[in-house]
Amino acid sequence: MSNKTILILGANSDMAKAIAAEFKANGFDLMLAVRKPTNESELAFDAIDFDSHLAFVKNLKTIPDVVVVAFGSLIEGDESFNSPQESLQSTLVNYSGVVSILGHLSKAMAERGTGTIIGISSVAGERGRGSNYVYGSAKAGVTAYLDGLRNYLADKGVHVMTVKPGYVDTKMKAHKPTPGIVTASPEQVAKAIFRGYKSHKNTIYVLWMWRWIMLIIRNIPEFIFKKMSL
Repeated sequence: MSNKTILILGANSDMAKAIAAEFKANGFDLMLAVRKPTNESELAFDAIDFDSHLAFVKNLKTIPDVVVVAFGSLIEGDESFNSPQESLQSTLVNYSGVVSILGHLSKAMAERGTGTIIGISSVAGERGRGSNYVYGSAKAGVTAYLDGLRNYLADKGVHVMTVKPGYVDTKMKAHKPTPGIVTASPEQVAKAIFRGYKSHKNTIYVLWMWRWIMLIIRNIPEFIFKKMSL
């Protein structure tokens, strides 16, 4: 019996590398897709080259058992405000790229009748904040998209899991240190994702406290929230 296969899109981030290691340790064959491959085993994939996405899927040696969408682009509030063009670019990566590639992959998986799609969204999508309002809006869209895709595919044999990691200790966040108690390591993210995959979860928070943190944040009255500089 051959191993199951996992395709990781955006495979060169710290988080994606940990996910690859976790699934490989559990017997999966890896298909790693990056924007600029550095060796023959990596697949070329550009999240915003939408016209290439259908060909990318058709050229896969096999439709994977599991797909992980791990690519993304973080843009802070001031950067968003001062550069509308970069804001648009980040939205194309963080939202449109997800919709485009999963549109093709989910169709192929549904035609086969099996598969799991794991989308990495963010707690930033649960309420708009001044510190990352463009990034958060794209992640809100991704979360809603994954929710809807999960329901659409429910009777087609394909499961969709949404991941909300919270703070993660990666190079992407290295310029902005976060409190240790609410910050997960990439390895913790990977293990939480594998556990969620095995138990068929719909949505997971990597660290348990984020579910309650976001419950509080979602319910802070707007007139107070505006004064909090979050």
